[in-house]
Amino acid sequence: MQFEQGSLYHIYNQGNNKQKIFFTRENYHYFTRKLKTYITPYADILAWCLMPNHFHVMVKVNHTAAPTGGFALTEGFAQSETLGKSERTFNQSIGIMLRSYTVAINKQEGRSGSLFRKETKAKCLDVPVEISPSYFQTYFGTRLNVDISDIDYPQRCFDYIHQNPVEAGLVTKPEDWEFSSASAFLNVVPDNLVNLEVAKEEGLIYR
Repeated sequence: MQFEQGSLYHIYNQGNNKQKIFFTRENYHYFTRKLKTYITPYADILAWCLMPNHFHVMVKVNHTAAPTGGFALTEGFAQSETLGKSERTFNQSIGIMLRSYTVAINKQEGRSGSLFRKETKAKCLDVPVEISPSYFQTYFGTRLNVDISDIDYPQRCFDYIHQNPVEAGLVTKPEDWEFSSASAFLNVVPDNLVNLEVAKEEGLIYR
């Protein structure tokens, strides 16, 4: 993944072989705490949604690297990868987040091996030419058909993230899904992940 400061990205991954990644309600809450720890030092979260076997996060990148102070320096890394390092890249931080979550879930479920697909995707939303119009459909099997020339792509991605639980038949309205930022935009419940002000500045409208 390549990140540029000031750009918007859609970050997503799913369970290896489409397996579940969240098994209990607490797993979802545990993952949101991971997002807070490992994403927000680098980026403002503009939208997020956790589904039973995948996740979506839309961010605006503020820093591509950050000091390691405040992080567990060895979590998710071998000792040789952390000694003498005063900075950590956004890429590395995402990797640590997913590896540390995997360790916890493997212990909980009595399993071993990878939990997520090998490659986490990060699609830049500021440069439409780099975006495949059907990548959502091919990756997650949904029915999204995007004509880049006709839409505001960041807004469409923002809408798509929040509509995920509805498309999956889990709820009838996005704000009814507990594990997304949809309800925050309606001031239904507090959300310490999403930055509502930055989302507004980027012209994103919950509809």
